[in-house]
Amino acid sequence: MPAQAAGTLTISSPQDPGSWDPIDTFLVNWSSVATNIYDGLVYRGPDTKIVPGLATEWEVLDEGKRLRFKLREGVKFHNGEDFNADAVKFTFDRLLGEEGKKGPQRSNYAVIEKVDVIDDFTVDLILTQPDPVLITKLAGYGAMIVPPKYVTENEEDFVNANPVGTGPFKMASYEPKVGVKLEAFADHWGGAPKLDAVEYRFISEPATAVAELQAGRVDIVIPPTIPISMVPTIEADDKLEIVSVTSPTVYALRFNTGNGITADERVRKAMIMAVDRKAIIDAVLGGQAKQIASFQSELSFGYDPEMEPLPFDQAKAKELLKEAGVAPGTAVQIDIRGNDATFGEVTQAVASYLQMAGLNATIKPYETNVLLNDIIPQGKTGEMFQQSWGGWTLDYDNTAYLMYHTGERWNPYDSDAELDALLESQRPMIDVDAREKVLQEIAAYAADRALEMPLYNLNALYGVNKRVKNFIAPPDSRMRLNEVEVE
Repeated sequence: MPAQAAGTLTISSPQDPGSWDPIDTFLVNWSSVATNIYDGLVYRGPDTKIVPGLATEWEVLDEGKRLRFKLREGVKFHNGEDFNADAVKFTFDRLLGEEGKKGPQRSNYAVIEKVDVIDDFTVDLILTQPDPVLITKLAGYGAMIVPPKYVTENEEDFVNANPVGTGPFKMASYEPKVGVKLEAFADHWGGAPKLDAVEYRFISEPATAVAELQAGRVDIVIPPTIPISMVPTIEADDKLEIVSVTSPTVYALRFNTGNGITADERVRKAMIMAVDRKAIIDAVLGGQAKQIASFQSELSFGYDPEMEPLPFDQAKAKELLKEAGVAPGTAVQIDIRGNDATFGEVTQAVASYLQMAGLNATIKPYETNVLLNDIIPQGKTGEMFQQSWGGWTLDYDNTAYLMYHTGERWNPYDSDAELDALLESQRPMIDVDAREKVLQEIAAYAADRALEMPLYNLNALYGVNKRVKNFIAPPDSRMRLNEVEVE
């Protein structure tokens, strides 16, 4: 028998984000939980459309330099505090101030100069320049609205571990590295959730997560946990199903462009051409992915369907390596997340292809948080490192700016004035077509410099127990569970 109590949904998530404060994170696994704890001014559902959240309506004023939001009345935070314009102002003052400076979200909202309170339920966001993506950004991560009194009166560590929002579920308990328990918030402005409780278990080992799904102790396994090799096993179980949806998530092996052999563009292009990415998609990923030419999916604004990836050409790869003076047997290190079994298989295939081109490729797995919080941002990687990215705004700016602009967290090695100028030029553009052209130009420029080996856009695979009803699998793992039921 399943271990769950009636009305409880149990979810396997591969990672403990470590903090529940919206300004501390960029992790999809944070959002998989926190989308149920917090609300933003707006919400983006599984269909990728932006709809009202804590704001009932909004208008763009002053040629895009002022956004006015009408706020929902009668909303309470989980601790009983009232939601109003002061809470919105507090949230953004905090995000853009000293607190926000410590986290990774501030640069996404840097265009906000200040928040003016017009009355209790009207606020204006005053911008230094127009930002065509800001409304979408307000649906996620740093822009989740927090209660001023609670955050002010409690220590930072306490707030990190005990989040309070206005969402349909409230935090009942959090055990680091183990899991989170949420309980329904009956007073949610959208109505009480249909579930009594949601339990998230942090299971980093894919085989364990799937075994728990098969045993009935877990109802949903969220991406990217399920290895492609286990899909047939789940599909063969009449109690379970695989839900596969096109996702924004793309995978690449990015290059250390700062030092070593990969500082040479010819070497980077050789390494890309040495690898048959299409064969890897077919053989390792069971066709559950599409090859990419730039670091974005077809869901991304700025995607250019005409752009072609560098071809697989081992002879040309060897020629370029020779031209660059790279001796046969030269070592290259590939840093990856240790708990991503599927990508581990992909990397082994990549290493084999590089071996055929004369490079001695070794794979170094890291605990995910170490790789993301230390090794990459501090520029301590080998020649290549795994980057998987959801591009949560579904806009290429959110990927390209963070990956390629000088000084950004995910760009520890490179500085390119021409690329910086292109990235900066599109941010204030209101003309949609003109901006799309610049984004496509950025993608072509990054590909021409071979800043990464673009691999594939992987479908989001959910393992779901058929007792779960009304679950709509989102492309980005940001699950809102208030309409979900269990039999």
